[in-house]
Amino acid sequence: MLFTSYSFILFVFIVFCLYYLLPPKWQWLVLLLASYVFYFFAGRTFLIYILVTTVSTYYAAVGIQDKRQAFEEYFEANKKSLDKEAKKELKEKNKKSLFHILLACLVLNIGILAVVKYTNFMINNINGVMGLFGNGNTLSFVNFVLPMGISFYTFQSVAYLLDVYHGKYEAQRHIGRFALFIAFFPQLVQGPISRYNDLSPSLYAEHRFDKNEICLGLERILWGFFKKMVIADRILVAVKVLISDTETYDGVFVFVGMMFYALELYADFTGGIDITIGVAQIFGIKVAENFQRPFFSKNIKEYWKRWHISMGSWFTDYIFYPVSVSKPFRKLNKYARAHWGERIGKRLPVYLSSFVVWLLTGIWHGASWNFIAWGLGNYVVIMISEELEPLYDWFHSRFKVEGTFLWKLVQVIRTVLIMSCLRMFDCYRDVPLTFRMFGSMFTSWNMNRLSAQAFLGLGLTVADYVILILSTILLTAVSLMQRSRSVRAQIRDLQFVRRMILWWGLFIVIILFGVYGIGYNESQFIYNQF
Repeated sequence: MLFTSYSFILFVFIVFCLYYLLPPKWQWLVLLLASYVFYFFAGRTFLIYILVTTVSTYYAAVGIQDKRQAFEEYFEANKKSLDKEAKKELKEKNKKSLFHILLACLVLNIGILAVVKYTNFMINNINGVMGLFGNGNTLSFVNFVLPMGISFYTFQSVAYLLDVYHGKYEAQRHIGRFALFIAFFPQLVQGPISRYNDLSPSLYAEHRFDKNEICLGLERILWGFFKKMVIADRILVAVKVLISDTETYDGVFVFVGMMFYALELYADFTGGIDITIGVAQIFGIKVAENFQRPFFSKNIKEYWKRWHISMGSWFTDYIFYPVSVSKPFRKLNKYARAHWGERIGKRLPVYLSSFVVWLLTGIWHGASWNFIAWGLGNYVVIMISEELEPLYDWFHSRFKVEGTFLWKLVQVIRTVLIMSCLRMFDCYRDVPLTFRMFGSMFTSWNMNRLSAQAFLGLGLTVADYVILILSTILLTAVSLMQRSRSVRAQIRDLQFVRRMILWWGLFIVIILFGVYGIGYNESQFIYNQF
């Protein structure tokens, strides 16, 4: 039941009617049941995984809070009769007890994710190593089916548990309400990875029928459908042709392919997030934005603050900071400063922490070497950029181009090109092939191959290209308008008649120019695989 399917539209309509017809106090229950029905249709056995994560995280969080509270009450009542050593011993014992609960829950849930997602990857690599040594024996692959959204809801539950452990907020005492936080169905396909303190206030609140909020939600859903069905699914046809026949489509076609894939990925992923936010909004629920015009970024570091924001902030908060301030890294910092100087000592722990983050980011995206190479590729580019800062400062002191429109344009184009090159690991899904195709852009570049006939051979018609060009212009124009003020706010200020013309116009465009396929086979969202 994917977002652009007829079944999903019917499903949301039924849930919407029940949500507002029943008393508001039951709204959270309607959403919980709807979420489990949604997940059931994705795969009935998948329910076991999400239920294990929900129940284990719920009891671990409540257990941590209860133990902490019991300790604080006991300590407050008895601290006068305890000496300094006894107090220290009690605190250490309580700290270890809380940590053991945390560790057990993390091992269970991250272990489930690791087993179902990475077992066959490990087996494949073990078989490869065994083959190098002439061992004819191989391990058999395990027939695991990856549950929908497991990476997203696992990370969401981990963040919640760690926040409770660190006392950021209290654990949710109602297991049903907590289950809704984990399983809220619009987020299950491709995120975002919501934080409990951001999502829970509107998720658990009672909502009255609000025509304005519902119209805004439907407007966002329409925009998501436009991106997905008019742009992403249309250009996907050409992308598949380009990457499936690498002997024919090398050289200049690799550049065309990586540009096409960049557009497809952006329209697909942001379109899905638009639908998620829109569906949540018609229920009165606020889901955090996950994109802020990433292709207008001036460098890769900025790009990753704008692209898949919830994932980036998750890795920053729960991997980078804990690793960089951990005891081993503090010791490394001290040793490096003493033996290798202040500059290296200051940077080394940060660079190693960043390496861990990008390695795990690549692994999170998929169980294959191409995603690991993609993650480490991002790391290398960012680290090189950091090291070249003195050179950048010299350049800007010598040539006064900083802040000019032309220089900003150069920076944006550079970012798009670098990110598109890195995305080739995702596109071709094979590390040696990716390097070979990248190299062919420099060894087999021939602009004469880009004839009209060649473009028509990619499975798209002249009409398709016209639609793509106009749609991309519209997409770019909306992004540019967003810089000064929200486009949705600008539309809201229009007269009702004009708003209706815009909404119905977009709806008609989707109906007329959306890519449906024979019998309408909805194309899977790219990030659904994660």
